[in-house]
Amino acid sequence: MNIGVPKEVRPFEFRVGLTPPAVDALVRAGHTVFVERGAGRGAGFPDTAYEAVGARVVYTHEEAYGRAEVVVKVARPTAEEYGHFRQGQVILSFLHLAVASPDLLAALQEHQVTAIAYETMQTPDGTLPVLHPTSVVAGRMAPLIAGQLLETMGGGRGILLSGIPGVPPAAVVVLGGGVVGTNAACAFHGLGAQVTVLDRDIRALQRLDTLFKGHIATMMATPYNVAKAVAFADVLVGAVAVPGERAPPDSDARYGAHDAPRSGHLGLFH
Repeated sequence: MNIGVPKEVRPFEFRVGLTPPAVDALVRAGHTVFVERGAGRGAGFPDTAYEAVGARVVYTHEEAYGRAEVVVKVARPTAEEYGHFRQGQVILSFLHLAVASPDLLAALQEHQVTAIAYETMQTPDGTLPVLHPTSVVAGRMAPLIAGQLLETMGGGRGILLSGIPGVPPAAVVVLGGGVVGTNAACAFHGLGAQVTVLDRDIRALQRLDTLFKGHIATMMATPYNVAKAVAFADVLVGAVAVPGERAPPDSDARYGAHDAPRSGHLGLFH
């Protein structure tokens, strides 16, 4: 099978569809992998690393698509990529069609592309195996971003997440106790922040309470509780996900955050 790895063209997207170890495994299995020049550079993988494991480096976006029966991407295709689709081609990517422009769906249908969305791939037990690691990364990055945005130089309140003796830590509210929410709570808690997690599933809250040995607060995500929690939050993390559906920003409405007073808190939405 011919597999293409085009360079991502969306701004600030530095990931790559396949790493050299993944390419190595595919080549050893008898497949041919075409990697666009520079596709892995932003992720720390030079072209030579792909060539060393048997990939063929191509020099244009058109060739990465044109030679491929299966295209492996990260971000959903942009309008400038639609013209590269071939009839019967398979494209694997994060697609998020619920929030995508309608013209993407039209282009996929027009070219009769088999589109496989990573975020909807589930195992029989409901686990999302491809989305899971990216959700872990998103959750653990949340304090890094929040810490920068809380600085006065970033227009924030000048609050230190951990606090210091005599000064309380930042109040962090996480909406959703799934993979993103759990990892965000873990990272914020590790830095010394005061963490509250809200979820509509009592089992998720019980799991979090056991995991953190009661050292973070948990609340049922009723409209009243969300409004109460958001009112005192220095940082608000949206971590609600419904596979194949739009979550934020309508998760605000589902969780009742639209009823909460807005007091200049910092909001991070996944």
